[in-house]
Parts: sequence; structure tokens; C-alpha cells
Amino acid sequence: MANGVVVAREGEMVALLFSDEELKEMSGVKRGGDYIEVTCGCTSHRYGDAVGRLRVFVNGELEITCECTPGCDEGKMTPAAFEKHSGRETARKWKNNVWVIVNGEKVALSKTVLLKYYNQALKNGNGSHRSQNGRVCHRDEFVRCSRCSKERRFRLRTKEECRIHHDALADPNWKCADLSFDKVTCDDDEERASRRVYRGCARSPTCKGCTSCVCFGCEICRFSDCSCQTCTDFTMNAKA
Repeated sequence: MANGVVVAREGEMVALLFSDEELKEMSGVKRGGDYIEVTCGCTSHRYGDAVGRLRVFVNGELEITCECTPGCDEGKMTPAAFEKHSGRETARKWKNNVWVIVNGEKVALSKTVLLKYYNQALKNGNGSHRSQNGRVCHRDEFVRCSRCSKERRFRLRTKEECRIHHDALADPNWKCADLSFDKVTCDDDEERASRRVYRGCARSPTCKGCTSCVCFGCEICRFSDCSCQTCTDFTMNAKA
């Protein structure tokens, strides 16, 4: 922490989060390397308060770990999914329905500074990971074949390429022969480890993942016609 400001370092990248002044009255504040965490919740008139831990990342990602009951196994979820899980009657307004505690009072996320990075990412199409030419940049990803267990590279430069990867990742039976853009079989060798480290980051060729190349949702890699939870949450959040 420098001068009361949370600093996240990733290689040479320095990202500023929130100052002590902005967070001083919030309950349950914890600081991580590239995020801050606070106590949050959502209230249902029928079931009462569902409490959780909200993590706010500098790239705009919001992640809630539910603590509604000791045996809850929901794990990490988006604010929209947490709102639905809580049983909130007027769902799909998570910015107003999910709250944090400020000075002992429940305050909607929309009335705090915690959505600053989320709103910036949404406005810019997650602009924190745009390349120098202004285009959204997604690094290459790998999917493991269900038959030979070899991982195959997927380029994610266009919406079509992102959809191919998205569908492959969602298919537990995906196999090498399903690659539509390259003729690869299970008999072909897997990429060498020395080659796999190059994944197309505009900031650093051998980057292991940063806010310049890791996307947590934008109009290129999320799809309104897809019914998976990830795409559904993104579409709902974009409309909220």
C-alpha cells in the first residue's frame, strides 16, 4: 500500500484501486494483490438477508462468495447470480439490490465507489484490455481434448473465434477433431511448452495473464443467444 492507496503489481503493471478514504466506513474491508473485498448482502422480504463477500477487481470483475448459510455450496458467483440465489423478489436490479454496509447502514452498490471499475469496463467494452490500436484484446486460450487429453490453442481475435472457443469450453465431450479452423487429430503432437507461453498479450509476449489480455466479459466474447450462466449474467448486467 502506498500513500493510503491499494496498489496491485503484475510484472511492471501498477493498478490503483481505492483509497483508504473511500473505504474507511465500509464493513469487512480486506485487501488483496489486485482486488479489495468487503461484506455484502441482498435482502429478500421472504427469506431475509443473504450475506456474502464481494471482491472488486481492478479490471472491472465483480465476484461474490456466498455465506448465506454455513452449508451453502454455491461458491463464487456474479452479483446477478447472487441476487437470484438470495431469493430477492425484484431480481435483475442487482446494482440496487446488492448492498454493502457503510457506517452501519445497508447501502446499494450503485451508491458506492465500488462499481467504478465495473462501469468503466462496461462502457469501454472492457477497455482495460484494449490493444494499442484501440481494439479489444483477448489472449489465446487452450481447451483439453476429452479423448487424448492434449490441449489445443484457440485464437480469440474475432467474435466468431470467441464463439468457437466458448462452445468448445462448454462441451465436456469436445475433441481435437471438432476444431473447425484447423485440421488436427488426436495423433498430432501437443504444442511445446516453450511455445505455449506465447499467448498474444499486447503488453508482454510471455505474459501469464494481466488486465491487458484477460477479459471477464465484453460484447465480443459474450453472446445474447447463449443460455449459459456466464452469458446470461453478462447480458443482464449490461441492461441493469
